[in-house]
Amino acid sequence: MSRFPQTDSRLAALRARMAETKTDLVALGPSSHMAWLSGVHPHGDERPVLLLVSQSYAGFLMPALNAAAAGAETDLPFHPWRDEEGPDAALAALINACEATGPELSVVLDETMRADFALRLLDALDQPRRRFTDDTIAALRAVKDEDEFRAIKAAHLINDRAVQAAIDALRPGLTELELVEIIKSAYAKEGAALEFCSICFGASSAFPHHYPGDTKLEPGMAVLIDTGCRVDGYPSDMTRSGFFGSANATYTEVFAVVERAIAAALATAKPGVRASDVDKAARDVITAAGYGEYFLHRTGHGLGIDIHEPPYIAANSDVVLAEGNVFSIEPGIYLAGQFGVRLEEIVILRETGAEIFSEMPRDMFTVEA
Repeated sequence: MSRFPQTDSRLAALRARMAETKTDLVALGPSSHMAWLSGVHPHGDERPVLLLVSQSYAGFLMPALNAAAAGAETDLPFHPWRDEEGPDAALAALINACEATGPELSVVLDETMRADFALRLLDALDQPRRRFTDDTIAALRAVKDEDEFRAIKAAHLINDRAVQAAIDALRPGLTELELVEIIKSAYAKEGAALEFCSICFGASSAFPHHYPGDTKLEPGMAVLIDTGCRVDGYPSDMTRSGFFGSANATYTEVFAVVERAIAAALATAKPGVRASDVDKAARDVITAAGYGEYFLHRTGHGLGIDIHEPPYIAANSDVVLAEGNVFSIEPGIYLAGQFGVRLEEIVILRETGAEIFSEMPRDMFTVEA
């Protein structure tokens, strides 16, 4: 049994996928892929770090100065190298241990690793055929187990309480950045770390990826809160929208359209359905209401160790969704110079459909100015 309890089962699952896809070698850099498989979170700098997996062997290329710390996290073998000697000999030994020799090996490369790491490996192999992780480790990571479900759920319950604290704190003159600090403090009180936080007041909410600033809250402003924390290695992500003061008729109409869109996508999301069909369910509602050109992004993204990972819920995605997939559904309408409304839920697909992680209502919140 590895020091990281999931390594043995995840290695077995990866090797089964490698056999199915006729993959000879999987190469991972210092990334969430490596962390998911091995529990190792090495420092990523210019010194090459690789985890290579074949059917017969799995081991690390590791700078000697990092080996002791990384060795506390895994029982997988290391091929260490020192600065004065360089990594080439250690890499050659690792490749030989993996029996990754001969021409035209089928190699899967971690798409997030540094280009110089990837090129060093490819140069050490004999005319390899390479692709990325879509049908191997990325496919495995897209299906969450119950331990992952519990971690993501715990993060979302903390997120619910932090967002409610933020809504309760709304007052005239409060800045976007001050509200970020209120949310950050709410996370810290429950042992969670801020993952990201987009606070949008007024016209700022019409920018889907607005960076909070010194905009002050005033009566008659829309408020959009998109925030997430990280607990035990897994994040939360949720968006709620509302109004400071009495919402005008246009805002109320747009909010209702977005709520219908998210409800339609939630009802469509089931195992066996294409990701593009979930996107279409939300987009059709918004288009029918006359706001199609103001829905500026895809409907969702996967969530796991990374806040954005496969599957992506987009119009051009032919991915067939599977039980255990975790992803966002977050349609929005953005009216430049006025306001934006986005509603977001993270869901896990069960046999019967989408189960929402958050337990916070999506109702339009209004706060007396």
